[in-house]
Amino acid sequence: ILNFQGSTHHIGVGSFSNMINIRDFGAVGDGITLDTAAVQKALDCCKKNGGTVVVPGGKTYKIGTIQIYSNTELYLESGAVLKQSDRIEDLRSISIVDKSNNETDIPSYINCEYNGKPAHYFIYATGENIRITGYGAIDGNESIYYGTETRYHIEGAWYPRTPLLYIENVDHFTITGVTLQNSAFWTLHMVGCRDVLVDGIRILNNLKLANCDGIDPDHCQNVRIQNCYIEAADDCIVLKTTEAEQKYGPTENVIISGCILESTSAAIKFGTESEGDFKNIIIEDCMIRNSNRGVALQLRDKGNIENVWIRNLMIYTRNFIDQYWGNAEGIYITAIERHKGRAFGKIHNVRLENIQITGESGVLIYGSQDGHIDGITLKDVSVDLVKNSKWPCDGYDIRPCDGDGLLKSPIYGVYMRNVNNVTMENVHSKAQEGFPYGGEIAEK
Repeated sequence: ILNFQGSTHHIGVGSFSNMINIRDFGAVGDGITLDTAAVQKALDCCKKNGGTVVVPGGKTYKIGTIQIYSNTELYLESGAVLKQSDRIEDLRSISIVDKSNNETDIPSYINCEYNGKPAHYFIYATGENIRITGYGAIDGNESIYYGTETRYHIEGAWYPRTPLLYIENVDHFTITGVTLQNSAFWTLHMVGCRDVLVDGIRILNNLKLANCDGIDPDHCQNVRIQNCYIEAADDCIVLKTTEAEQKYGPTENVIISGCILESTSAAIKFGTESEGDFKNIIIEDCMIRNSNRGVALQLRDKGNIENVWIRNLMIYTRNFIDQYWGNAEGIYITAIERHKGRAFGKIHNVRLENIQITGESGVLIYGSQDGHIDGITLKDVSVDLVKNSKWPCDGYDIRPCDGDGLLKSPIYGVYMRNVNNVTMENVHSKAQEGFPYGGEIAEK
């Protein structure tokens, strides 16, 4: 227990010799004053010898861009909030923001191609041995990015918007305990990081605001994501290999476990940015609820997906408005060229085991051409098709692709097209009376 300015601070992650309080550098924490300079000065004290920067509880600190350095821990006490400034001008710009994709132009759920490099930073970290811990919150102040708002969907004023945390090229990155909230874009974007632990965090985003993914490991290796609770639109946990960051290699050796997830698109997804490979991935012991899609392997570019085990999941899906990809598919494995004539990779050796799907669709395994999906095992997979939304159950959604990407069809327990070497054991489906059910298995 350490005392700063008369208050009591509990540091739950070991003993540190260099404890730095942002209040000692003039941080006000009234939710109005811009405290960027004070917070950055505290972080700058760790540049040489490392240390822990403490954000005292019970106050909201408005800030623009800050940077975290090697051997630094940012610790947020319970009730402490770091909140993004109301002014975009207070963020560090790394490129010119193109605001042409606004509410009067093509919406981002159609025109959503992104190379992975944001236009602005909010909280940025690079180096080694970096930790973000505690029981406070980091807030992205999402409403400053609003474009058109309808009953079910908010289109951001431009695309791409600012990620909440942009963690680049870090060896040994840890984030535990904190709440990340109100992000207008990818919430925790980790690119080129090695040895990552994400444990016990909450992500609470607006389920109407498009593109505010939860956790995005991008060209990262040796990643553990565990015990998290996430509400997000579009997707909760998304493995990526974006075009801009290919120098960092594949996304590989990833374990996702013990999470509860709710999404307006996919709860767990690979892609669609898939310029590099995804290898050696385990997804296990998760609960997915009220989502437009459960687990999605969504290959659209020249990378490959191989050696994936998905096991011990309970998945509850429902259809939703078409601004969000998905028609309630519980498991969704697709390999499709992003544009006609463009090269795309392969999906190989995917094992699905002990999975219960309840909702308005089952398993979709779909290749736009033969030879791109090979070696799929389904064991102890149960599909219970029930009508649980007001939206039609009239087919499958294979976006993004050329054309509208909506395939009209009855709904099957398992629907497959252009898939080689499939093994099934104890795979069953049933449908509620009156449901547009096509049968247990369709092979096209």
